[in-house]
Amino acid sequence: MEVIHSIADLRSRIKEYRRNNDESVGFVPTMGFLHEGHASLLRKARSQSGLVVLSIFVNPIQFGPGEDFERYPRNAERDLQVAEAAGADLVFMPSVSEMYPTPIRTNVSVTGLTSRLCGASRPGHFDGVATVVSKLFHIVQPDQAFFGLKDAQQVAVIEQMVKDLNLGVEVVPCPTLREKDGLAMSSRNVYLTEEERKQALVLSQSLDKAKEFVQSRINFTTNELESLVSSHIATAPLAVIDYAQVLTFPTLEPFENSHHIDSIIIALAVKFGKTRLIDNVIIQLRK
Repeated sequence: MEVIHSIADLRSRIKEYRRNNDESVGFVPTMGFLHEGHASLLRKARSQSGLVVLSIFVNPIQFGPGEDFERYPRNAERDLQVAEAAGADLVFMPSVSEMYPTPIRTNVSVTGLTSRLCGASRPGHFDGVATVVSKLFHIVQPDQAFFGLKDAQQVAVIEQMVKDLNLGVEVVPCPTLREKDGLAMSSRNVYLTEEERKQALVLSQSLDKAKEFVQSRINFTTNELESLVSSHIATAPLAVIDYAQVLTFPTLEPFENSHHIDSIIIALAVKFGKTRLIDNVIIQLRK
């Protein structure tokens, strides 16, 4: 495994690989503090790609005022151990000045899909995500890019960007990985106190209840489903709900009842103390 810090060196290394190989280049972009969820993306890339490129970059332009850019957990040494064990070939670890040598004047903005869920709660967040992912796609020029569905809105936004800008990258969505007790794996879980960690289990529990509810009915309304989810989350005294919404997927549009809807997402963002966690379940209603 090779660690690369400059854009020029990474481009040179990938160009050399493509000159000598016909196999595809797989890419896993991350903000580091890698866990088993990230490792699963790398293993998926390893199974489908000749060259696996991982990026580790905490992107400042996707953090809003008062958010946790400085607090965001970092552990480069452990990240490299996880990356190597999971099969990464190249690890791109640029500095902020390498990615943004001058104040950035170009912004990639995906409209519509970003007006709800985390896009509504964190204005400008997905502009920062789309911009940095666009930059990384242009730098790496991968054949496939692997993203976890824990942030399903991010996957939908990136898929739309790729389609609209004809970027020629296949976006590969990968299942959310969970701890044994159901909590979705997240770099932010490290912030939780013992009691917050215990109460955070209401997120996956509420999604399980919602899935059972959907599967037991021919038709249902969004109000019924959102009320069911919110009321269960409210049983945890420390939980402060940012949103608990039911939308179509991947278009992320509201609907009144499930008649004629093919696929839905039940998406959550809930704070426990200072830690904001997201989770979701995507349910296919009709084939």
